[in-house]
Amino acid sequence: MSAWLDSWDSFIKVVESGSMAGAARRLGCSRAQVSRQIGQLEAALGARLFERSTRRLRPTPAGEAFYPHALAAVAAVDCAQRALSHLGSAPRGLLRISATMTFGREYIAPLLPALTERHPELECELILTDQMVDLVDDRIDLALRQTQTPPADAVAKPLLQMERVICAAPDYLARHGTPEHPLQLAQHQCFSYLLTDDGHWRLRDARGEEWSAPVRGRVQYNNIDCLYQATLAGQGLSILPVYLCAPALADGRLRQVLPDCQPQVRFGQHLYACYTPSRVQLPKVQVFLAALEDLLQPEPPWRKIWPGPG
Repeated sequence: MSAWLDSWDSFIKVVESGSMAGAARRLGCSRAQVSRQIGQLEAALGARLFERSTRRLRPTPAGEAFYPHALAAVAAVDCAQRALSHLGSAPRGLLRISATMTFGREYIAPLLPALTERHPELECELILTDQMVDLVDDRIDLALRQTQTPPADAVAKPLLQMERVICAAPDYLARHGTPEHPLQLAQHQCFSYLLTDDGHWRLRDARGEEWSAPVRGRVQYNNIDCLYQATLAGQGLSILPVYLCAPALADGRLRQVLPDCQPQVRFGQHLYACYTPSRVQLPKVQVFLAALEDLLQPEPPWRKIWPGPG
């Protein structure tokens, strides 16, 4: 780093550590060196950046105003240096990928052995969770997420639209009838993923009209695989992602219900690859994205199994 960047980085570490000694430990230098850099920075900016309390250093109003800009500047320089250092190099090191439990198990896990075979210096870790991860704190190189609001501080590359359909087993429909209108769902047992729909399914019909259909279910699950198995067993109706239920729709174990109605789920309709700007040019990330695009384009594998109604 240059001298000015070193002083900015020292300032950030003092803010985060609450002391010059703590910053020095993180930077691997002496407390005197940190103190000197902070003094030089305050002289250059013409403002006092810290005031001392009984236990720790606290940023002054000027320090508080300067902190987010310093953080962004140091991160941008780090990102640029990483990008340049990795241009043209082979994929190597540990690639940590996060994906939801079911999608990751079915479609991401099978990609990784072939990827590491093609790139001997590459190692992969797949972290499966239905909870949102923090890309920085959890050391994630790339997270696959279906969301309406991709993280603002990350690159969010849209991969494809993820369709969901309302399904039921033929046996359930034979016993309870097939709903022909969204409001008839109230007469059926309906499973809701993650119990987050407030007792209503939000649907949009072919005319663009939106429905908030009340639903109920005496048994619920916060796991998509449990929900899928319950639906296959004829216990009720559910909204399922096509990537999961396509084989059962294709061979008749499940039937689509209300095919003219598109579920509007809180997760949104698109799958994103999310990664921090510092990961953009990493060869290990680029080769994984290429493998992912080969899998999903021009059409995802589940569409080859079940092309849709009609």
